[in-house]
Amino acid sequence: MRCQTLMLVPLFALGACSEKAPDPRGVGHDETLLSVSATGRSETKPDEARFTAGVSTIAPSAEAATQKNNETMTKVTEALKAFGVAGKDLQTRQLTVNRIDWGANKGKYEAVNQVEVRMRAVDKAGEAVAATTEAGANVLSGPTLRVSDQEAATKSAYAAAYRAARARADAYAGAAGLKIDRVLTIRDGGENAPPMPYYEMDAAANRAVAQSAAPPFNPGVNESQVSVRVDFALSEK
Repeated sequence: MRCQTLMLVPLFALGACSEKAPDPRGVGHDETLLSVSATGRSETKPDEARFTAGVSTIAPSAEAATQKNNETMTKVTEALKAFGVAGKDLQTRQLTVNRIDWGANKGKYEAVNQVEVRMRAVDKAGEAVAATTEAGANVLSGPTLRVSDQEAATKSAYAAAYRAARARADAYAGAAGLKIDRVLTIRDGGENAPPMPYYEMDAAANRAVAQSAAPPFNPGVNESQVSVRVDFALSEK
């Protein structure tokens, strides 16, 4: 009995080793793994415009420059509010008072106040810019046109990316004489478009000229581009 028991142990071990371990990639032993990457695009009309409006004031003293700057900046913000810009859509970006040590204004002081404006009525952005310059704004930059709900804007792009991946997989499978058996994984590659840059510019280099009429303003469309990677299991037809 003791010898028979000893003989059974290697037989069990041999039987266990003869079974193939499952493929960690998720494909069966009679399937082929195919990984496909694709991109999808969507176009959305922007629903907000962001631009920077500010006032640069030069005076003999810091107090005089600050007071005059405050008065003009108040007029600028009031002009923006007349276009429906709420207080929460105005964010201070720069607030400085500096002594000028060069040029024709050497010895004087410059006060600068800039706010970033979030304009929800995109079609009125041009008129709003003109209104700020009429109110005394002489430092302007932008606009940056955005889509407030970016997730909603990219939904169709994600769907297009998957359809492109599926079409590419069908082409590969057909060329190899195989068929798509099932989808193993779908990996979101995220958005490929670069983030919108914000340029902090020197006030003197960004002075605006007062405008008597609203400048032409064309919102166009914003393009979203996303990528996806899909793993397919292929089998024989």
